[in-house]
Amino acid sequence: MELGLVGLGKMGGNMRERIRRAGHTVVGYDRNPDVADVHSLEELVGKLSAPRVVWVMVPAGEPTQSTVDQLAELLEPGDVVVDGGNSRWTDDEKHAGELAAKGIGFVDCGVSGGVWGLENGYALMYGGDAEHVARVQPVFDALKPEGDFGSVHAGKVGAGHFAKMVHNGIEYAMMQAYAEGWELLEKVDSVTDVREVFRSWQEGTVIRSWLLDLAVNALDEDEHLDDLRGYAQDSGEGRWTVEAAIDNAVPLPAITASLFARFASRQEDSPQMKMIAALRNQFGGHAVEKK
Repeated sequence: MELGLVGLGKMGGNMRERIRRAGHTVVGYDRNPDVADVHSLEELVGKLSAPRVVWVMVPAGEPTQSTVDQLAELLEPGDVVVDGGNSRWTDDEKHAGELAAKGIGFVDCGVSGGVWGLENGYALMYGGDAEHVARVQPVFDALKPEGDFGSVHAGKVGAGHFAKMVHNGIEYAMMQAYAEGWELLEKVDSVTDVREVFRSWQEGTVIRSWLLDLAVNALDEDEHLDDLRGYAQDSGEGRWTVEAAIDNAVPLPAITASLFARFASRQEDSPQMKMIAALRNQFGGHAVEKK
């Protein structure tokens, strides 16, 4: 089938290649002319035969909204737009309504796989009407990993990005657990080879995972992570997960704590820890460190 793909960055560029390897035609547009097949959205739409499918892989928020607005004016009834970025699920409902008013279908798709997706395939979670999902199914089949799993029609519009949001929240908590365990192992004198302890967990343990494999890769490159600064960004989906938990009265203590730990990483001299040190000194006479 033919596909228009908007956004050819780290994810989008590799997705274009994987879809092409499966025998499909991809017309890609990006603001960077060095990687683009065409040089405008108008040209992209003009290269595709109706009914068209256009997949959007740009940052969430205004970039996605702007792209959807432009496509709403360029596409025709019967065409389908797929948002494969990390949009908030509430934005999906808005975009679906705007496009439906023009007879254009909409599918939201959470995509996981990162820079490894080209070779390993991408885990896909998508939401939308069955008829619109069916139009995109050949592309989903091309992108997903080999085998029976790695792809799911999660439900209505918004379900795909909601599922991906929860996936990322779980990812936050898992990474935090590995990080805390690593720090504790590094701290004690009795454990002399932390990297090999992590490596030993890769087989036969209940905590083995791809994230553990990646942790071992990182330790192989820099055994004590001396070259890294202890600063971690968040993509926004961890925040949305916690907000959704509050809205639905679902307790998420591990995911919430992992999000707050990332905030703590951005403070070189934590104001909160200053107060805790002061209080410990006041009630227990515990020593404090002066600047």
